[in-house]
Amino acid sequence: MSDLSFVRTEMLPEKAPPASEIGIVGWLRHNLFSGWVNSILTIISLAAIYGVLSVLIPYVFLSVWNAESLNECREIMNETWGSSHGHACWAVINERWLQLLFGFYPPEFYWRPILSLVLLVVALAPILYSDRVSSKLLIVTALYPFIMPWLMWGGSVWGTVSVAFGFVAGYLVLKYATEALGELFAMIAGAVVAIVWWLFIAGMFVGAMDAILPIALETVQSRKFGGFMLAILLGVVAIGCSLPIGIVLALGRQSHLPIVKWLCVCFIEFIRGVPLITLLFVASLLLNIFLPPGTNFDIILRVMIMVTLFASAYMAEVIRGGLAALPRGQYEGADSLGLDYWQSQRLIIMPQALKISIPGIVSTFIGVFKDTTLVSIIGLFDVIGLTHAIRADTAWNGIYWELFAFIALLFFIVCFSMSRYSMYLERKLRTDHK
Repeated sequence: MSDLSFVRTEMLPEKAPPASEIGIVGWLRHNLFSGWVNSILTIISLAAIYGVLSVLIPYVFLSVWNAESLNECREIMNETWGSSHGHACWAVINERWLQLLFGFYPPEFYWRPILSLVLLVVALAPILYSDRVSSKLLIVTALYPFIMPWLMWGGSVWGTVSVAFGFVAGYLVLKYATEALGELFAMIAGAVVAIVWWLFIAGMFVGAMDAILPIALETVQSRKFGGFMLAILLGVVAIGCSLPIGIVLALGRQSHLPIVKWLCVCFIEFIRGVPLITLLFVASLLLNIFLPPGTNFDIILRVMIMVTLFASAYMAEVIRGGLAALPRGQYEGADSLGLDYWQSQRLIIMPQALKISIPGIVSTFIGVFKDTTLVSIIGLFDVIGLTHAIRADTAWNGIYWELFAFIALLFFIVCFSMSRYSMYLERKLRTDHK
């Protein structure tokens, strides 16, 4: 009787996959030439990329780096390539890059903004990478807001110390009076103590310490600030201050206290309804009208305040969106644990809302940093304003693209870094395990 079984009794040897399905050929077939439509789009895209690179590569690399004027650049181009068309004159960057970075800051003091930038990186490290950097560096984080202004503007170190003492006094009142007064009234008492110190006691403290132990850096006037350094300074202050202010405004807008709620609503809607350039003109021209005669209110400080307030209003709405995205059960869970309002916000609600709001927060940060270029309209020599000063020199009159390409590269590096960090932070905080 013949065997009618149809089940295989032995395994066939494995075969290598077809060459068209693996490696670079397989990737191209599946991603770029998976159909006639994709193939046509790929060919068109490659032609467009070739057209751009054929112009961009000679412009960037077949260029002049050493010349003393635009005319000399063009003469070198004509001698080398027979034409000045399609070639860059990077000599202006080679000659003026320090001015584009530091403005009119005294060259002998360049070490001060450089040290401030280094300390900024050190101060941010334990916050941005808390799982990789020692928490001991938080001491630098706490001291940086006081060290940076002293390095940048100079003056007596005791002025900076007196400002820090005001915050320390307010914190001590908050820490030891919370149990007796409650968290809200302890915060108010701490703010009052700090303000009293700054208004009535700090001046006497600075004078006494200067007489005993004078320690000071040479003063640099604000009118000498400029370049990309000014954009970094305004951006860091606005970004660092707008986030906590925006959190307070977002919570205030959701408050059940009518006065607090409507104050926050009016502030947010007014600031968001007015262009930033209008606020900068107010800071530059109109604010002195409302100040007492003889008051010297630093122009950069005024701009910092306006940019921070502008960013805070937008930040408040971003955070309010994160709060609105939380399910009601999170609030009920906090209540079931017996937490009061501030404890529930600090421990449960706000961490989740900030996690949800990360893309919007970083987008606001990037927008604020790019908006710092608007200060050139009110006479500050930021990196955009300096291009006008450079082109006013007869040696470089008529040069445009090289200056703006260099500026675009500087802003791209900072903004792209912020964007990449936000993506890293989102991956780090994911809890869905997908």
